[in-house]
Amino acid sequence: MAGTISTIVLSDGAKRYRARYRDVGGRQHEKRFSRKVDAQHWLDEQTSALVTQTWTAPERGRVTVAAWAEQWSAAQTGLKPSTLYGYRSILRARIVPRWGQYRLADVTHAEIAAWVAGLVSSDLAPSSVRQAHRVFSLLLTLAVRDGRIPRNPAVGVPLPRVRRADPRFLNRNEVERLAEAAGEYGDVVHLLAYTGLRFGEMAALRVRRVDFLRKRLTVAESATEVGGTVEYGAPKSHQQRTVPIPGVLMAPLSRRCEGKGRDDLVLTSPEGAVLRSGNFRRRVFDPAARAAGLEDLSPHDLRHTAASLLVASGANVKAVQRMLGHASAAMTLDVYSGLFDDDLGGLADRMDAAHDAHTSSRSVGAVWARDPIVKITDQDASR
Repeated sequence: MAGTISTIVLSDGAKRYRARYRDVGGRQHEKRFSRKVDAQHWLDEQTSALVTQTWTAPERGRVTVAAWAEQWSAAQTGLKPSTLYGYRSILRARIVPRWGQYRLADVTHAEIAAWVAGLVSSDLAPSSVRQAHRVFSLLLTLAVRDGRIPRNPAVGVPLPRVRRADPRFLNRNEVERLAEAAGEYGDVVHLLAYTGLRFGEMAALRVRRVDFLRKRLTVAESATEVGGTVEYGAPKSHQQRTVPIPGVLMAPLSRRCEGKGRDDLVLTSPEGAVLRSGNFRRRVFDPAARAAGLEDLSPHDLRHTAASLLVASGANVKAVQRMLGHASAAMTLDVYSGLFDDDLGGLADRMDAAHDAHTSSRSVGAVWARDPIVKITDQDASR
C-alpha cells in the first residue's frame, strides 16, 4: 500500500519518475512524472485516500463532464418542471461549453474558482453566478457519491454576495389605483394583493378550490411556463395550504366562477386561456403600473403587499407564514423582519395601556381598602 517510485532514463537522457501502488483489491496503478516531488505528492495522495477509505479507481473518473452531465440530468426526478428546465439551461449555456471535454478527475478547485471569477467579471448577475456554481456542484456531488472522484472540487469556492432588494409594499389606495388601471384584470390585482398568492398559484386556481361558504380557497397547484408550454405542478412549498378570502373578493370571485365547471380556471384571459406570467406583465401589469404612477413595480410586490396588510391588521408571524406558504416562520421573519420591527412600537403602546389599566384597577381597590369603616349606631340610624 505504501507504493514505490522508480527512475526511468529516456533515450535522450531525460529522467521520468514512475510512481506505483496497489489498491485494496491488489490491482497495480502507476503514473509518470517529470519531477520526483510531483510523483511523491501523487503517491502520498493515493496512499492517504486508501487509508481514509476515500480512494476511487482512476478509471472511474475518466468519464467526461459532458457525458456525466447527461446522466446527472436524467436522474433529476421529483423536481418542478421549471426547476429542471433551469438546470438544463445552465448546463447548456454555462457548464458544458466550458467543462464538457474535461474528465471528472481532471476538474480542480483552482480552475473552478477561476471560472467563477470570470463569470463575475463578465457582469453576470451574482445570483446567476451562484446558480451556475450550484448546478456544477450538484453534478460533482453525485460523482463523489458514485465513487468517481474522491471529493467535490467546487466546495469552498468563493462566491459573489447577493444583495436582497428590500420588499416593496403598496397601501390600499395604491392597490385600488393599480386595479383600476388594469381594467378587466383588476380582479387579478386584488387577488394577488389581498391573499398573497404567487402568480403561478393564482393562474392555476380552479373553481372547485374556492369555498364561498367557509370563505376559503385552497392553493394546490401552480402554473409555470417552461419552454413556451404551461406546466402544472405543486406549489413552491410542495404543500397545499388554505387561504382566507377577504370580503372584498367574494363578489368578484363569485362572478368569475359563475357558469364554469369545477375544474375550470377561475382567472383567465378573455379567451379563457391560462394567464402566463411574462405575457401578463408585458401586456397588462407594466402598463397599468405606469398608468397608476407606480414605476418599477412587479407582480411579486403584490405578495409583499399582502404580507404588510396582514401584519398591519395584527396577524402574527405564524399566521403570515401559513397564509403565504413559507417553509418556516424563520423564512417569513427573514423576508419581512422590518414589518414586525415596525409593529414593536404598537406592541409597546399596548403593553403600556395594559399596565395603566392594571395600575388603575389596583388604585381603585386601594382607595376602597383605605376608606374607614363607619359604625352606625341605633341613634344615628334614627336620624
